[in-house]
Amino acid sequence: MALVIEGEERIAASLQKVWAGLNDPDILKESIPGCKSLEKKSDTEMAATVVLKIGPIKATFNGEVTLKNLNPPHSYTIQGEGKGGIAGFAKGGADVTLTADGADTTILKYAAKADVGGKIAQLGSRLIESTSKKLAGQFFSTFGEKMGG
Repeated sequence: MALVIEGEERIAASLQKVWAGLNDPDILKESIPGCKSLEKKSDTEMAATVVLKIGPIKATFNGEVTLKNLNPPHSYTIQGEGKGGIAGFAKGGADVTLTADGADTTILKYAAKADVGGKIAQLGSRLIESTSKKLAGQFFSTFGEKMGG
């Protein structure tokens, strides 16, 4: 089951600061809903553990996060894939674009794609879609607060 989530976040921080935040494992960890650990393996690879509850299913996903198509400080693609044991798998990515709006404001646009399988996929597309949109929204709004705060 695949879905697309798009959005925009206005962040009260400079383009360089937002770019640095998008590449900082500590800030990403604090912004990802349910993230228990995020460890940098290289400049473009991280290992993650995320606990999510989707409907009646709560699962721990262990996976990899990779940064691709890097165009500092304007855009990149963040991709992740996690396995949640019997609950199934989740994989997806987001194309993230940053545009300066003055010296201290950045517009962050994202187009995320997600795909789930296993027991989670059996929950129904409406529940998966609403949960995915909520999680994406939480990530980008939390990230924006951390950057603008």
